[in-house]
Amino acid sequence: MHPPEIDIRVQTRYVPEASEPIDEVYGFAYTITITNLGDAAAQLISRHWVIEDSDGHLEEVRGLGVVGHQPLLQPGESFEYTSGCRLHTPTGTMRGRYRFVTDEGEPFDVPIAPFTLDATGHLGPRTLH
Repeated sequence: MHPPEIDIRVQTRYVPEASEPIDEVYGFAYTITITNLGDAAAQLISRHWVIEDSDGHLEEVRGLGVVGHQPLLQPGESFEYTSGCRLHTPTGTMRGRYRFVTDEGEPFDVPIAPFTLDATGHLGPRTLH
């Protein structure tokens, strides 16, 4: 039996109130919608993120579940959550994977394609010193 098809949708936004551009801190929020398109249940067990700023600095984040949950998605069900991260540059990317387990206990990974975090459209003209 094949693991269920899982659809991952990502929306990002720059969060000025979580940022200090003068100190090179840029806050971002991302909203993830996870939908089980398959015909069997699947439970999200863990996450692995690779966050990279435009200077090439990498940060890896691993943990159980997402925002304190390990949602069990029945066929056709979705789970949406919002989380955030900070970068030291106004742009960067995130990519990763979720580990799921089928209702029969078989683990499978779902890759999350790279997506962009970009604050440049929200920052005024820069003054070079």
